[in-house]
Amino acid sequence: MFERILIANRGEIALRVIRTAREMGIECVAVYADTDRRALHTRMAHVAVPLGGKTPATSYLDMDKILAAAEATGAQAIHPGYGFLSENAEFARRVTDAGLTWIGPPPDAIATMGDKVESRRAMLAAGVRVVPGGVDPVADPRAAVDAAESIGYPIAIKAAAGGGGKGIRIVREPAEMEGAFRTASGEALSAFGDGRLYLERYLDHTRHIEIQVLFDGHGNGVHFGERECSIQRRHQKLIEESPSVVVDDALRARMGATALSAGAAVGYVGAGTVEFLWSTGEFYFLEMNTRLQVEHPVTEMVTGVDLVREQLRVAAGEELGYGQEAISFRGHSIEVRINAEDPMNGFLPSTGTLHNLRAPGGPWVRLDTAMYRGLEVGLAFDPMLGKLIVWGADRDQAIRRMERALAELNVGGVRTGAPAALQVLGHPSFRRGDYDTQFLESLELAPPEEWEPLVAAAAAIYRHRRARRRALAPRATERAGWLNRSRRAWSDHTRRGGEQGGGA
Repeated sequence: MFERILIANRGEIALRVIRTAREMGIECVAVYADTDRRALHTRMAHVAVPLGGKTPATSYLDMDKILAAAEATGAQAIHPGYGFLSENAEFARRVTDAGLTWIGPPPDAIATMGDKVESRRAMLAAGVRVVPGGVDPVADPRAAVDAAESIGYPIAIKAAAGGGGKGIRIVREPAEMEGAFRTASGEALSAFGDGRLYLERYLDHTRHIEIQVLFDGHGNGVHFGERECSIQRRHQKLIEESPSVVVDDALRARMGATALSAGAAVGYVGAGTVEFLWSTGEFYFLEMNTRLQVEHPVTEMVTGVDLVREQLRVAAGEELGYGQEAISFRGHSIEVRINAEDPMNGFLPSTGTLHNLRAPGGPWVRLDTAMYRGLEVGLAFDPMLGKLIVWGADRDQAIRRMERALAELNVGGVRTGAPAALQVLGHPSFRRGDYDTQFLESLELAPPEEWEPLVAAAAAIYRHRRARRRALAPRATERAGWLNRSRRAWSDHTRRGGEQGGGA
């Protein structure tokens, strides 16, 4: 097993890896941008190395800086987390060329599955059913119109190097093709440095279901069941759950076997996720994410397996030591992403300084986050502040537990998607399990009318109490000689009040 690893990431995923590594007796090296100098992952790691820079390009995406940090600190392996360089085949090759261990799949597997066109070809060759569409990039809008005639409308235009919902446009008739094609190509070029596009048939009323897989380097592989990720907006997930209400034991076995075939076809090693589109009982290969997924905790909750630990074991060369029969499922788990965005205003980003944080607790409630008071939330990095995960004996209990946990959560300073998640969880269709990937976008999200007077009353009470504290603070100090407030708060009051007050 490794003695020291470097985590080439930030935020809650860096903390997630550090926690498991510490439990395994592995020392951790953190790296950080200038804006993350006070971040929790820098404090929890054994060593923290500054990368400089205030943007991803000048910090967490700078391969030279990360490799230099690994060399300087004596790290034996690099864990990329997710996002940033986690699915960059070039970086994986540079890590291994430097004599380090890449805690992830082989670079060739990343390259094949990271290119959507190449992955479709590989899956077709392996006999895995894919969404109907082309296997070659289309050169221009005219060629796209010609190809669409044989595929059939509606059409999904997708970035060949894409992921995370970038570079995707839906076209329902030929007249829409040119504008959608140029927009998708520009977005793909900006996001991935690759403007190539391909076409798939767009399937209406589908569900997004993915299978967690794990392979070792000795030819063994298992799957850990499915995650339902259909509650999403603009292809960005908000709520995930495991198991899915539309997957029974027989379908789970079929999807799991297909996912393992997909991984084996590219010589996969490590943890990965095979994503499928499900429609009326049938499923189609969509893509494979060659990394740990944001939503991996729901799988951990229903299987009792620490997936980061398994990643580290496999990367160190250990065999799995168990087969598919050892994987069992218990209860139901739900995850809600806590993003800094305003769901009542088109999910636009929300920025500011976190001045308050109350974390929910209680049985089977888990908050994976790197939030702290004073954290500056800007636009340079991903808006996800954390993930709230719960487990219940059944789906109904898990839903009610998540509603209770969300009600306890308080993130002061920015808006989050929590109110939207509460509306989804309380919706009769979601309760019945009757939803698809269009469900969230079809909802009219707005603050319930009964909230308005409560918000106004809370604001009035806050203003009254604040004014009263300011008025009474000097007199309380004169009477008792002390004040049950922090020195900083009293000093601020004294500075604002001029000659009033006398010190704390």
